[in-house]
Amino acid sequence: MPTREAAWESIARRKQSERASRIPSQWTIPSHLLPSDPPLPSHGAQNVMHIPSKLLSPSEVSITESYTIASLLTAISSSRLSAEDVTRAFAHRAAIAHQLTNCLTEPLFDTALARAKYLDTYLRTHKRPFGPLHGLPVSVKDTFDVAGVDTSIGIASLCHKPATHNAPLVDLLLSLGCVIIAKTNIPQTLASLDSVNNVFGRTMNPINRLCTAGGSSGGEGVLVAMKGSMIGIGTDIGGSIRVPAMCNGVYGFKPSNGRIPYGGQALTGVDGMSRTSIQAVAGPIARSVEDIDVFMREVGPRARLFGEDCMPLTWTSPPLGKVHSNEQPPQPPHGSGKHGELVVGVLRSDGNCALLPPVDNVLSDVAGRLARTPNVKVVELPCPKAWTKAQSVMSKLMGVDGGVTMAEMIEKTGEPLVPWMRTRFRKGKPQPLTRVAELQALRAELEREMLKVWVEDDADGRRTQKIDAIVCPVAPHPVPPIEGYNAVGMTSSWVLFDYPAGTVPVRDCTERDLQLGTPQGGKPVSSWDEKTRDLWDETKIDRRVYLGTPLSVQVVVPRLQDEKLVEVMAWVDGACKAGGPSSSTGSTGQGSDAKAKSKL
Repeated sequence: MPTREAAWESIARRKQSERASRIPSQWTIPSHLLPSDPPLPSHGAQNVMHIPSKLLSPSEVSITESYTIASLLTAISSSRLSAEDVTRAFAHRAAIAHQLTNCLTEPLFDTALARAKYLDTYLRTHKRPFGPLHGLPVSVKDTFDVAGVDTSIGIASLCHKPATHNAPLVDLLLSLGCVIIAKTNIPQTLASLDSVNNVFGRTMNPINRLCTAGGSSGGEGVLVAMKGSMIGIGTDIGGSIRVPAMCNGVYGFKPSNGRIPYGGQALTGVDGMSRTSIQAVAGPIARSVEDIDVFMREVGPRARLFGEDCMPLTWTSPPLGKVHSNEQPPQPPHGSGKHGELVVGVLRSDGNCALLPPVDNVLSDVAGRLARTPNVKVVELPCPKAWTKAQSVMSKLMGVDGGVTMAEMIEKTGEPLVPWMRTRFRKGKPQPLTRVAELQALRAELEREMLKVWVEDDADGRRTQKIDAIVCPVAPHPVPPIEGYNAVGMTSSWVLFDYPAGTVPVRDCTERDLQLGTPQGGKPVSSWDEKTRDLWDETKIDRRVYLGTPLSVQVVVPRLQDEKLVEVMAWVDGACKAGGPSSSTGSTGQGSDAKAKSKL
């Protein structure tokens, strides 16, 4: 007797059919260009980064590849390009990216084109742009409400229940003149670093199909990397902006809490619970530091007008694109050093995991480049005990609601847990208020301890800052195989401390980094470290899977110094390119043949 179909299966089938119907037939990719699924080691990396340019018109290639945000906005506002043509080019490229990687949940091409036509009419009629981001193609993570569109987050029970209002951030973006072209894929429960769910399936890494695309903003990382969106909006609580940026060779920016509106998203727990535990933040994934700067200087100062959860943010520094243009040499960086140097601390481990050689190598590369940058002082920092302890406290705070709401949404239609979640997610009991208070007290203790990394006291108790920024890994391992992402302590801890943090791509992994035939020395320092070591053990993995994948570093600054983070990210990015801060993308994702300027 045939097995009865679970409710979620018919919902997923309908949802995928609806998604496919929103991609124009003339944009369908020839079957011979589609990669093989499921990916097998015998298939190799199946890098698809080059395919969109083969299928787009020359003008579409130019529009989607040749501009920074600033230059694209100038071209639109001066009528050299129409918002409609720009939107159509990005929509076409997004459709191609999706067919190659499964990165979209909700293609919004029709409404985006209607919006673009309205903006063009507005510009002709009023002789001025609608807003400072007039015509900018933007994508958003599926968690954000867009009126009239599902916010299903890949859970069947939330499908076919369209939002009635926009999220505050969506309203803010529209008020600035943006065009929302798509919503992007995420992992089941939003609590893993590999974007797969039962409704939409798995998002694939366009650089190496054997490796993860990251999560939970995995669809955003992929779409931005494939240039199907000019900038993408993700969210981050454990690393969900910075990890996809690392996996796809682009730039990720996790601001401080309260800098970008976060409300108006799918409820994954009891409403208001996050204010008692840990609050996630929204932030951009972009092609360059300059693009992040342009975005944040428009969104940040206006955030408090739209988000009830936002505080004022000034953004007074000159635009990076002007300060570091070719017309004049950049001013040297400035910081808390004795002679005004920018002081950058290097952290090599959180005490829970030893770095695998490719990650340690790229961190040393970056530290060396920074040390040779005028007016930058680099210091190696010992691992703070607070950083080691933070991951455990963070995990406990993230689980105070017991996962009840999420579990019930999944159970409602009989959905199974995806493989990565089967041993990591279970329905528990909400913690009593006294336990939450105990955890918050532990958090405050760690925050006070961590403060000592940044400041120093003189003999009379007067305090000054001694470190301006930290450079550290995003993860202890390179971009891992599918389902292989391990410890998140190097990203989640900064959310616990509410420090702004960003991902900067540096170069691609080379054979020199792999140290083939050389086993990892030492002994595991934790259970997390044991799993990280498995990602290097040549009896369990072929290290060549990492070849050509992006290697990145993370930049961190003290709480609420978001503007400083962009500045330091620019100096790190520029140092890695052997020049001043640059607007060009770091890792090309083209493997060992990447352009020389992306390497050290």
